[in-house]
Amino acid sequence: MEHGKTIKDMPRETRPYERCFANGPKSLSDEELLAVIIRTGGHGKNSVELAREILTYMGKEGIGGLSTLTGQELTQIRGIGMVKAVQLLCVGELAARIAKHRRRETLSFQTPASVAEYYMEEMRHKQKEEVLLLLLDAKSKLIREITVSIGTVDYAVASPREVFIEALRYQAVGIIMLHNHPSGDPTPSRMDLVSTRQIREAGELIGISLIDHIIIGDNNYTSFSEKKLL
Repeated sequence: MEHGKTIKDMPRETRPYERCFANGPKSLSDEELLAVIIRTGGHGKNSVELAREILTYMGKEGIGGLSTLTGQELTQIRGIGMVKAVQLLCVGELAARIAKHRRRETLSFQTPASVAEYYMEEMRHKQKEEVLLLLLDAKSKLIREITVSIGTVDYAVASPREVFIEALRYQAVGIIMLHNHPSGDPTPSRMDLVSTRQIREAGELIGISLIDHIIIGDNNYTSFSEKKLL
């Protein structure tokens, strides 16, 4: 097979471009969709074969793995250089943003399950703990979301000072805290319990309510308000 062979070198009836134009993108397999994006192959593989190798590399996660891989990991695949890696990273990010935008239409900040579902895909794949602060107005509408802390694989703490500097800056009436557990287990740690209590008490003093603290695991979550831990 010729090095760097393109989709144009394939028989017309099997070319993803022609099939997509005639029947729509839903008619394409995952590897064909990836092949259209990367356009050319490399190291003796055409683009469809290279796409198949990418999916094999991502294992059981399949196409969903695009949202979890780094550029460095993608370039470990023979035939994927910096340009192709960036293309794939951008596709993964674009898909995540589209999905998040669609979920937002049904998002209710008064319902923990709705909030957890909305932020699940964004947070459950992170390799380090991050604390996300949601600032809400008097009608429970989102004013702003801010990352206030990035920690290690098992530790991230946001101090009351960090939280309420942001809350006061944007004149928030209520706040929701979210953070992820990279282990996949959303059970609150002792530090989670202590820091949440400190933030709730500080908020009571200045008139800003801590509505909830939600810990995101791997397709599961713990809500402090649901568990009556606030």
